Amino acid sequence: MPELPEVETVRDGLARHVLGRVVEHVEVLRDYSVRRQVGGPGAFVGWVTGRRLEAAVRRGKYLWLLLDAGEPDGRGGDVRDSALMAHLGMSGQLLVRAPGSEPVVAPHLRVRLTLDDGGHLDFVDQRTFGHLAVTDLVPTDDGAPGGLGSPVAALPEPARHIARDLLDPALDRPALVAAVRRKRTGIKRALLDQTLVSGIGNIYADEALWRARLHYARPTDTLRRGEVERVLDAATQVMTQALAAGGTSFDALYVNVNGASGYFDRSLAVYGQAGRACSRCGTLVRRDEFMNRSAFTCPMCQPRPRRGRW
Repeated sequence: MPELPEVETVRDGLARHVLGRVVEHVEVLRDYSVRRQVGGPGAFVGWVTGRRLEAAVRRGKYLWLLLDAGEPDGRGGDVRDSALMAHLGMSGQLLVRAPGSEPVVAPHLRVRLTLDDGGHLDFVDQRTFGHLAVTDLVPTDDGAPGGLGSPVAALPEPARHIARDLLDPALDRPALVAAVRRKRTGIKRALLDQTLVSGIGNIYADEALWRARLHYARPTDTLRRGEVERVLDAATQVMTQALAAGGTSFDALYVNVNGASGYFDRSLAVYGQAGRACSRCGTLVRRDEFMNRSAFTCPMCQPRPRRGRW
């Protein structure tokens, strides 16, 4: 699943290419791709058509486009305070087709928005786990902006439980450190808990833990404050570097809005490197089963926790 750097790469592309454009026409080619829309595909088309795309916003792995107020909805209300929310799932892509370009009908095209400049915004999703939906906005609990890309102190209702991420200026870092230390779980499970800190997935959790020299099973309630700070700093650093490289791509599913893949996978120290030598000490990287996924560690740099308290 795309993690923060991949989603931020998409958000940045949308901010540069589609903001200010009005959606003139909407085609839903697969109803399942708008399955979370209240009222179904017809309601989705009605809510999006004629709306201006005003801001591209991200919190963690969640992405949305703020919509202008639009025209009255014909049901006694209006359509202000809403957003077009995109969940990319495992393979979802938002691809911008430039004005005047030949409209490409991709094999897995699910939804197409035709914009007033003649361009298109396509939602392509091979594995169909992603979805689009127009949703109401709700105020943030702390009064700070809902996410990166807009000063509006609101976010889509389905994302209200999602914590701030490590690149969010409004993140309360001391409170996060304290919350991690209060948890009674392994540190990797804590990093993957999107209600605690958002945006970190399997790849960057493994890379951050390797940089911080901590094993994924280390109990959070045994971590000293400095150790939590160290792993959060490592996660921030690795995601910032991945973002500069355009994200991590292992195949054509992880692309930006122009279809270009990121290349941070060339810099991965442990994730996907089982059986290869650790770049720091030379020990062979180990792969373990973890939460129906994998965890990659260096046995020397990241010793497994001993039984009992540290």
